[in-house]
Amino acid sequence: MSAEFIVLGATGDLTSRYLVPALAQVLPLVEGGLHLVGVARDDIEPDAFREQVRHALQQYAGAGHEETAHRLPDEADYVRGDVTDPATLTTAFDLASSGSGDGPVVLYLALPHVIFGDVVDALRACRLPDGLRIVVEKPFGESLDGARRLNEALAALLPEERTFRVDHFLAKQTVLNILGLRFANRVLEPLWNNLHVAGVDIVFDETVDAQGRGDYYDRSGALRDMVQNHLLQLLSYVAMEPPLSMEAADLSPRKVDVLRAVRKLSNEEVATATVRGRYTSGEVMSDGAARRVDAYVDAQSVDPARETETYAEVTLHIDNWRWAGVPFRLRTGKALGIDRREVVVRFAEVPHAVFAGQQPQRNELRLQLDPDRMSLRVNVNGIGDPFDLETVELDTDLAKQEPSPYGQLLLAVVEGDTRLSARAAEVEEGWRIVEPILDAWSRNEAPLHGYPAGSCGPRPGRGGSSD
Repeated sequence: MSAEFIVLGATGDLTSRYLVPALAQVLPLVEGGLHLVGVARDDIEPDAFREQVRHALQQYAGAGHEETAHRLPDEADYVRGDVTDPATLTTAFDLASSGSGDGPVVLYLALPHVIFGDVVDALRACRLPDGLRIVVEKPFGESLDGARRLNEALAALLPEERTFRVDHFLAKQTVLNILGLRFANRVLEPLWNNLHVAGVDIVFDETVDAQGRGDYYDRSGALRDMVQNHLLQLLSYVAMEPPLSMEAADLSPRKVDVLRAVRKLSNEEVATATVRGRYTSGEVMSDGAARRVDAYVDAQSVDPARETETYAEVTLHIDNWRWAGVPFRLRTGKALGIDRREVVVRFAEVPHAVFAGQQPQRNELRLQLDPDRMSLRVNVNGIGDPFDLETVELDTDLAKQEPSPYGQLLLAVVEGDTRLSARAAEVEEGWRIVEPILDAWSRNEAPLHGYPAGSCGPRPGRGGSSD
């Protein structure tokens, strides 16, 4: 079985940096091969597009894909035109249909999210290929109402099982290991509740700043860009009830149950349970050297009056039997002092300290992303005095994933597997959770704190920076 990939926005950074290398990884795994049809406004000839694909493979694909580095661009086609014009889309579908393969036709929207709706409107005027699958990048909508309208428009075109709202976080090795750890180990699942877990942190801190992405980021911000999709998806994996199986029909409802149980914050709670910040100028360490970072407001295409946040921290509670009373802290920020990307499960303290004058440290399970690593902090007897305590970490590096997360996503689309995609209800519940926060922030009911680039973020009312 082969597959036809039509990529709208084929000359953009997302295509070059992620999709083209991922297609190169997936091509050998698809028996009949892949055929790429690029669509964009750029006034270039097909040969020039093929050269762009070759350059992207040389720059981003890495070693081990020499054969596909030739096959993928050599067979690629290009359509110049407006992606919201039915005539352009029809030309692309005709090119895809002219192939000899019998596999699915995949339409990948590698586009700014603000025109997703226009593309769907244009598709209504097209004769769609049989079995067409549509892949939509995040962010999915800009609000709960917008997400609902986009879901309704897609549902009028295709059944839910052929709509892929992709989130590459769901294909990361460590994220998938959350399911393995919980549901394949008797030792952990009995402790996975409010009797034994004191709190959960889901953190995605980055040293990279928003320079060069101001035109997108200033209309999004950290809460929309990371929390509404990536971090809430991680929360659903950490907190979900055991599914009947790992099939998509069983996984997604359990994720939706968790998101539905997340308590919506009131205006008063937004002021106390959230932190928003924006980085000022400073120095960030990168590869052992200090790198000067200008203030976010000085970045190209940024409007300071929007007060877009580059740091978002939200503490949520899940109102169900398993998690009542346990705080889930979701945090993300740019231009911070270190890259920290992990899920931390902090267990409760022991009920009684039997070692005189010593309180054992809390046990912590850490699941780190990029690089993928897992560690468990435990207390043991000391080497010197056996009645002294010592804290050690049991850790392991997880095998490097192949294909990459984007490769896993594309392979799942080819196979019709929606487990690495978000269903309509998951997206809408995510917006239900964050929209009251966005509304309160727009009214300045939680102040926008500055933090120096290279610091650990804002710590309002506590001095210093976030831990």
